[in-house]
Amino acid sequence: MRPRHEVAAVIRTFGKEYINTHNPNSYQLRTLRAIRNCRTEAMGGHVDRCSDCGQIIISYNSCRNRHCPKCQGVQREDWIKARTEDLLPVAYYHVVFTLPDTLNQLCLYQPALVYGLIFKAAWETISMFAIDPKYLGAMPGMVAVLHTWGQNLSLHPHLHCLVPAGGVSVRNKWVNAKNKAKYLFPVKAMSIVFRAKYTGILKRTFKRQHIRIEPDLFEQLYQNNWVVYTKRPFNGVNSVLEYLGRYTHRIAISNHRIKNIDDTYVSFYYKDYRDENKRKILTLTGIEFLRRFTHHILPKGFVRVRHYGFLSATQRPLLRRLQKNFGILLSSGKKSSELDKKSYEICPVCGSKMIRTQIIKPKRGPPLEGLPWRQVLKYA
Repeated sequence: MRPRHEVAAVIRTFGKEYINTHNPNSYQLRTLRAIRNCRTEAMGGHVDRCSDCGQIIISYNSCRNRHCPKCQGVQREDWIKARTEDLLPVAYYHVVFTLPDTLNQLCLYQPALVYGLIFKAAWETISMFAIDPKYLGAMPGMVAVLHTWGQNLSLHPHLHCLVPAGGVSVRNKWVNAKNKAKYLFPVKAMSIVFRAKYTGILKRTFKRQHIRIEPDLFEQLYQNNWVVYTKRPFNGVNSVLEYLGRYTHRIAISNHRIKNIDDTYVSFYYKDYRDENKRKILTLTGIEFLRRFTHHILPKGFVRVRHYGFLSATQRPLLRRLQKNFGILLSSGKKSSELDKKSYEICPVCGSKMIRTQIIKPKRGPPLEGLPWRQVLKYA
C-alpha cells in the first residue's frame, strides 16, 4: 500500500527554512536533494508500451541513496538473497551494543570516528569471550549493522550484531557454543568489557589525533552503565533471514510512519519502549523533523554493515569449507537483479512483452532553496 505522506514531501515543504536555520553540510544537502527528487521526473526515466494491448507505463528512476525510504526495499531483498549463501545450519544470537548518551554531542562532530569505534570495540568484546575456552575456545563470526536513531528520531547509536552459536577452532573445525541458554556470553560481563574497550580505544585515538575533549568526559563514561542486550537464539534459517531483512537496510523513519504534514508540523507514529511498546504519535515542527532526520545521514563512504571472523570476506574459503562439512549445497542461480529486470518487461495487464519507446532525460529542478547553484551542480 502506497503511503499517504513521504519524507520527500517534508523536504519540499520545509527544506528552505531548515537549511537557512541549521546550515547542513554539502553531503547532507546532496542526500536531502536525492530523497526529494527520487522517482520523479527530475531523476529521468523511461516509457514502456505493451506490444499487444498498448498499455503505457511511465517509470521514473530511483535515487538509490541508502538513506532514502523509497529505495531500501529492492536493495534489502538483493542483500538478503546474497547473504543466504553465507548461512550455517546453527543457532544465531542477536546482540545489541549501545553507546551512552554522554557521547551524543561527540557523535554530531566526529560521527565517522565515534561510529567506527563501536564496530571495533564490539568485535573485540565478542572475540575476547569467544577465544576463552571457558565459553567457546574458537574464532567467532559476526555481522554487525549500525543504527543511530531511536523511534522518535533522537540520536541513539547502537550496533545490532548477528553472532553464530559457535566458532572455528585452530584446526578449522566447527565448535558448538557451550552455553545454549538465553545468552551466548554473560551480558553483565560483556557490558563492562565493552565499556572498557570503547573508552580505551577512544582515549588512544584522541591522543594520537590531538583531539580536544571535555576534561571530565571519560569520568562520565566510566560512571554510566553501558547497555549490552541479547535475545535468545533464532530458531532456524528463516528467523535469521527475517532478522537480516528487518535491520540491514532500515533507515531512521519509513514513509508509512508519517501520519500527517501541514504548513508547520509533521506527525509520525513511534513505538514507546518504556510504555509496553505502545504505538503513539509524536508531532514536531517540520524544521525539527528535518534536523533530527539529518543527524542520521551517515558520513560519505561510511560502511554501516560489516562482517567479522569467519564471516568476513577474507575468510570466505573457510566458510565454504564449513558449509561443505555441514552438507550445504550452494545454488548457482541467476542474481535477483537479473530476475527483477525480466519481470519489468512483462505487461501487468495482459502479460505480453513491453517495448521501451522513450527515454526521459533528467530535469535539473530547482535547488534546495538557499544553496547556491554552483554548489548544487558540484554535488548533484
